[in-house]
Amino acid sequence: MEAVRSDYTIRGEGEPLVMVHGVGATRSVWDGVAERLAGRFRCITYDLRGHGRTPTPAPAFGLDELVVDLEALRVELGLDSFHLVGHSLGGMIAPAYAHAHPERVRTLGLLSTVAFRTPEELQRMAAFTAAMRERGLAWALDTLVQRWFTDDFVRAHPEVVEARRQTMLKMDEAIYYNTYAIYAGTDTGPWLPALAMPTLVLTGEFDPSCSPERNRQMAEALPDAELEIYEGLRHSLLIEVPERIAASLERFITARA
Repeated sequence: MEAVRSDYTIRGEGEPLVMVHGVGATRSVWDGVAERLAGRFRCITYDLRGHGRTPTPAPAFGLDELVVDLEALRVELGLDSFHLVGHSLGGMIAPAYAHAHPERVRTLGLLSTVAFRTPEELQRMAAFTAAMRERGLAWALDTLVQRWFTDDFVRAHPEVVEARRQTMLKMDEAIYYNTYAIYAGTDTGPWLPALAMPTLVLTGEFDPSCSPERNRQMAEALPDAELEIYEGLRHSLLIEVPERIAASLERFITARA
């Protein structure tokens, strides 16, 4: 399995903190968080394969390939171990990486992600994925934006929401569908009991795909976890409240590392 070399950005000095984004995003979604943490950590953000400035591979790929890419980045940067946090699909890549390379991960952050989906939830995800392939990414965006952002944020920051839409629309649709299928079909739940590192589990109260209920199950399955629910928020916590995410991560890592 050959790794794709990831394009990355480093901010700050200190203990390394690697941040993994979700489907159809780029490393820029972490900017607001990384800028606030750069005084305490060496913040490393990177683009997943087929996203942003990281090359697009020709064949289809799965979660294993995304883990291989992250390990190749670790080797390139010469990191012995690091703090690891992922959002959405990134919150699936992170525990998959920690399961494969537990000695490399000091602490783990799982933000706006999900495990232990019910059969009904899996069916809904599969149906949405199929409809998106049939009707196109532009059709799906209205639904996705409603899942990501609160109504107040959409009204107050339409330019931010539109920029996020444009990032998606510029993607190769085949890569998006490939990556979304990984998000829709992955269950990290079976691995969680084996992850001994301190883990922060965090989601929005009204995130329809990564609900507090599923996040409570995740925290209960992990040997050493803390659960935090942000009231009134949905999926795009990195964009709506980067200052709160930065504060939660700094508090957790400083206390538990």
